[in-house]
Amino acid sequence: MKKNSPIKNNHGLFHGSLGFIIQRRQETMKDLDRQGLAKAKALFETGDVNSIEVGSFKGLLQIHKYLFNGLYDFSGEVRQQNISKGNFRFVNALYLVEALIKIEKMPEKTFEEIISKYVEMNVAHPFMEGNGRSTRIWLDQILKKNLGVVADWQKVDKTAYLQAMERSPVNDLELRFLLQPALTSDVNNREMIFKGIEQSYFYEEP
Repeated sequence: MKKNSPIKNNHGLFHGSLGFIIQRRQETMKDLDRQGLAKAKALFETGDVNSIEVGSFKGLLQIHKYLFNGLYDFSGEVRQQNISKGNFRFVNALYLVEALIKIEKMPEKTFEEIISKYVEMNVAHPFMEGNGRSTRIWLDQILKKNLGVVADWQKVDKTAYLQAMERSPVNDLELRFLLQPALTSDVNNREMIFKGIEQSYFYEEP
């Protein structure tokens, strides 16, 4: 028993250290999310959102830079590495710029066209982190400019949305069916916008 006890102690020490590291990482991510959420709200509070170029990749870069400047070294920068989520691999970094040029040229006059463009940008996933939070704001700006509506994200269930997004590269009908009832012409409702931003960040929580 005595011979085994040091091994057990070392084993316990390893798991204790690992648990501490995981906890610290989770706390750091929560702090980054709190700061990012404040920046997202400031984008609308200050009116800076009105200077964003709508529908272009430049506009998406501007949004990402605004949300994550000072939080990530790569804010507003196109990723240079390949990334994946689960079994799905996003656009290869070698072809990413070419893909973004094509996406930017996609039409955005109808709801169907806008969602198709949104789905393709999600497949591209141009940033190392913060794609969903940035792209949902980007989507709302396109909807507002072309259709005079935005999504009330409080009405979009997290699980249903994530499932629809996962299946959208094959068929975006489910996503359109989910988002269309949540569209509202109350595009300047500050409380709804802020609640929607909070919901957007909630989508990213594990």
